[in-house]
Amino acid sequence: MKKLLTISILGAAMVAGTAQARDYDHVRFGVDVPYEPMEYRTPDGELTGFDIDLGNALCEEIGITCEWIVQEWDGIIPGLMSRNYDAIMSSMTINDERRQTVLFSDPYFTPPSAWFAPADSELEDATEESLDGKTIGVQRGTLQDNFATDMFGSVASVSRYSTADDMVLDMEAGRLDILFLDYPVGKSTLLDSESRDYKVVGEMLTEPKEYFGDGFGIAFRQRDEALAERFNEALATLQDDGTYDEIYERYFSDDE
Repeated sequence: MKKLLTISILGAAMVAGTAQARDYDHVRFGVDVPYEPMEYRTPDGELTGFDIDLGNALCEEIGITCEWIVQEWDGIIPGLMSRNYDAIMSSMTINDERRQTVLFSDPYFTPPSAWFAPADSELEDATEESLDGKTIGVQRGTLQDNFATDMFGSVASVSRYSTADDMVLDMEAGRLDILFLDYPVGKSTLLDSESRDYKVVGEMLTEPKEYFGDGFGIAFRQRDEALAERFNEALATLQDDGTYDEIYERYFSDDE
């Protein structure tokens, strides 16, 4: 009986090991939209954006197919843990807190964060004094949420939203004084809009790393080291052969 039990345990361990070393030929990415220019839908409903194009190019380089599954941000890591998808490629900042739960690829993009307000706003910088009594808009569960709450939550109200679009709607309705976003998202949504007149308030931020991390990375379940390495190798290839630069220019050619 003990011998049979031992064999059964060993067999189960071998099956588990095989599952953990799964050789993916189809990868499902979790993604939060809209988050222009990183991930959003065209008027005909097609997913596009920097993350989408880069992710598709990475899959093509690896020789696998990929699928994009839309998931709201505040449930995106739980969705990965529940195996609703195999990885997250959705402008997720690499930081120590998230490293405790997920395995990150090498960074593929490092944007600053920025404060945005209407062009006629009296705000010229973002300090405890200038934001005293103001209402700040952030996307729920983001690094901008954490930073704004910790730095200014004692003097300002922090309003949290599921999407950047919802944030902008409340700003235009006069319910917010200032927004804190990844700069590329704010630029695309606010500064480049012909129907809106906004400005960047104060300096753009990439420090402290405690909040702003090490750039965007693809998040995997921690046991999927082999899969993460395949994407790291593909990313290095696309950076070397010019494909990454071509995709970057498609979305950020006008950035200063």
